[in-house]
Amino acid sequence: MSFLSNRFKLLLLLLSFFVSCKSGQNKPLQTEKKYPNVLLIIADDLGAHDLSTTNSNYYETPNIDKIAAEGVQFDQGYASCQVCSPSRASIMTGKSPARHGITDWIGALEGEKWRKKKRFNKLLPAYYKHTLDSSYITMPEAFRENGYTTFFAGKWHIGGEGSLPENHGFDYNVGGFHAGSPVGGYFSPYKNPKMKDGPVGENLSMRLAQETVNFMKENKEKPFFACLSFYAVHGPIQTTEQKWRKYRDKAVTQGVAEKGYEMGKFLPIRQHQDNPVYAGLVESMDDAVGNVMRSLEEMGLSENTIVVFTGDNGGVSAGDSFSTANLPLKGGKGYQFEGGLRTPYIIKVPWLNSNNQHNATPVTGTDFYPTLLDLAGLPQYPEQHQDGISLVPLLKGQELEERAIVWHYPHYGNQGGEPSSVIRAGKWKLIHYYENNKEELYNLETDPTEEKDIAVEYPTIVNNLSDSLFTYLNGLGANYPEQDIEWSQAKETAHLQKVKDVKLKNLEAQRHKMLGETFAPNADWWGSQRIVD
Repeated sequence: MSFLSNRFKLLLLLLSFFVSCKSGQNKPLQTEKKYPNVLLIIADDLGAHDLSTTNSNYYETPNIDKIAAEGVQFDQGYASCQVCSPSRASIMTGKSPARHGITDWIGALEGEKWRKKKRFNKLLPAYYKHTLDSSYITMPEAFRENGYTTFFAGKWHIGGEGSLPENHGFDYNVGGFHAGSPVGGYFSPYKNPKMKDGPVGENLSMRLAQETVNFMKENKEKPFFACLSFYAVHGPIQTTEQKWRKYRDKAVTQGVAEKGYEMGKFLPIRQHQDNPVYAGLVESMDDAVGNVMRSLEEMGLSENTIVVFTGDNGGVSAGDSFSTANLPLKGGKGYQFEGGLRTPYIIKVPWLNSNNQHNATPVTGTDFYPTLLDLAGLPQYPEQHQDGISLVPLLKGQELEERAIVWHYPHYGNQGGEPSSVIRAGKWKLIHYYENNKEELYNLETDPTEEKDIAVEYPTIVNNLSDSLFTYLNGLGANYPEQDIEWSQAKETAHLQKVKDVKLKNLEAQRHKMLGETFAPNADWWGSQRIVD
C-alpha cells in the first residue's frame, strides 16, 4: 500500500478511521435463524506466536488451531494497548485507550507514586482512569438491548465494585472482579469472590470453560452473547507435573540454548520458547477451549454461533513471569514494538465458509464491537464504537480502505516498555518516545521485525505521521507523562547495572533449573514458577 505523503490527505485518512460508519447491513447475514449466538474468547498475555496456528513449533494448541482452520486468521491482529486493562476496555467499548482514558493496567502506579518502584526513571507516568465509564453503552449492553442474554466468565480487570461485568451489560458474571491475575493460582481454592471454589486441585481454565458451557446449555433456545475471558496465561505460571514433563522433554529434544535472555533497555528479554511450565499452562487453556467447542457441537449450536479468539496484548517476554519469546517480533507485553502490540486474532463465522483463510490487513481490538453487531444483523452504535470498524467485508473476501491506527501508552509499566505513542498508517509505523521526544520510523512491509529506524531518511513521512498522531491525541485531551525533577542519571544507571548483574543471572539459572531432569518446585506443582526470587 502506498503512503499518502500529502499531510492533508493523511489527516483525512486518520479522521476517516476514527469516525465509525454504519455498514448498512441491519439484517442477518444468514437465514437459518434470525439472530446468531456470539462466543468471544479472550486469552490473557498470549503472544502472537504462542499458538501452533501462528507458527509456534513448541506450544501445542489443536483446539484453537481448529477455530482458525474453520474461520479467518488475521495475521496482523493488534490489541488496542500493550497491557491488559486498556485493551479489555477497548474491546468492550470500541474506543481507543486515549479516548476512554484507561491507558494503563488498573492498579499501576502513576505520577509521583511511580518512585516507589525504585527504578529511577526520567519521567513520572501519566495519570489514567481506574474504572470504565458507566455512561458508555458497551458491546454486551448493545447485544442485551437487542434481546440477547449475556454472560461473562473469567478475568475482568477494568474496574472494581460498581464497575464489574454485571454493571456493564452482563446478565451473569462468574469470576470477574478487580484483580488482573488469578489470586489463588490456577488450581482450586481460587480465592475469587465471584466464583465458588471447586474440589482441591480443580483447574481454573477448565472451570471457567465449564461455567460457559453450563450457561450455553441453559440458554440455547434464545440468542446469547458469551465472553469467556481466561486468566491464563498470566503469571504466576503454573502447570501439572505431567504437562511440565511433556514440554521439558520436547525442549530438550529440540535443543536447549545455553543463553536464554538478552538485556533490553530496562529488563532482560526472553529469546526462546522453551518454558515447559508456561507451555503446560497454554495447553491447559487450549484443553478448556476444546471443551467449549465440543459442547457447542453437541448442543447443535456450532452452525449458528460466531466464535472469536483473541488476546489482550503481546506475550510476556520480560517482567512478570518472563514466560515466552515473541520472536521474530520485537519486544513483548508492555512494549511499543510489534511483540507487545500484536496478538492472535481469529474470527469464525460458520455460514461464510471462509475456512482456513488468512488476512494481512491490520485490524485491532476496537473492531470487534461493530463487527459482531454487523454479523448478527443488529444496528450499529457509531456514537459508541468510535474507533472501530466492521470487518465483515474482509471476512467476505473483500477489502477495506487503508486507515491509521493509534496506540497511547504514556507509562513505563512492569515489563520494560517505554512511555510512548504509536501510529501505523499503511506500511509505516511511527513511535514517539516521551523521555526525549525522539521519533522512530519503520517500514513494516520490508522490516516487520523493526530492526532499522529509517526516520532520518523520510523526514516528511515522520512529520506527517507525528502531526496526525498528536492531532488525534490532543483532540481527545490525552494525558502525558511529566519530567521527574528528582531524576538522577547516576541512580538509574546503578539500578540498571544491578538488573544486568543480578536479575539476568537469576533468570538464566531459573530457566536451566526448570529444564532440568529433577526439577520439582513443590509437592503439588501448583506454584510451578516460584523458584528464584
